[in-house]
Amino acid sequence: MRLRTLTLAAASGTALLAAGLLPAHATAAAPRSAQEGTVSAADLLAKVTSCSQISNGKYRTDEETSATVPVCGKNGAVFWKADMDIDCDGQRTANCNEDRDPWFQADTAFHQSDGKPLNAETLPYVVVPSTSSIWNYSNAGIKGGGVVAVIYNNKVEYAVVGDTGPSQIIGEASYATAKALGIDPDPETGGADSGVTYILFKNSQVSPIESHSAAVSLGDRLAKQFLASN
Repeated sequence: MRLRTLTLAAASGTALLAAGLLPAHATAAAPRSAQEGTVSAADLLAKVTSCSQISNGKYRTDEETSATVPVCGKNGAVFWKADMDIDCDGQRTANCNEDRDPWFQADTAFHQSDGKPLNAETLPYVVVPSTSSIWNYSNAGIKGGGVVAVIYNNKVEYAVVGDTGPSQIIGEASYATAKALGIDPDPETGGADSGVTYILFKNSQVSPIESHSAAVSLGDRLAKQFLASN
């Protein structure tokens, strides 16, 4: 779980530009052209234009921001619209380790079927806020391994609920989730400042949790049900 500060992210980007390591027009890698599943981003977004707030309060997107993000309820799902910070926790890999991520932790709240932590570099997963007076995710039917449709820049990526984070902050997903959506996955300087929609399907669970193909298959089916029931 990373606790990104806006100041650090801005300073890091400025330093890279000043050093000539990045061109001023540098952008994240382009998203993959393939669309996961058969349900379009536009169809899903059309169902989450208004919010029936189910959280007792609102979340911040970063330590330095005010609380503006509610958790909203729909038939069969909950959702929020926020930013995306990068979670690189879990198994140590080439891009997720103490050297690449100052906030690195070698564990995740939920584990693979073999008992090992999740692999943030290869598995698309989403972080939910730890239980607090604001909201209790488990009481809302959200569990580890639950399916999440993550939408950004007109693309849908299916992920699983894989980790928990601070009780006051929302908007975070794994390195693999960001990369698949064309968002800079760097755990220190990457992420998206806004424009990310997270739709979490209630009472769903991918088995095994580390199977992304299973998440896509189940996610596509639940997305169709979501469209039909809302």
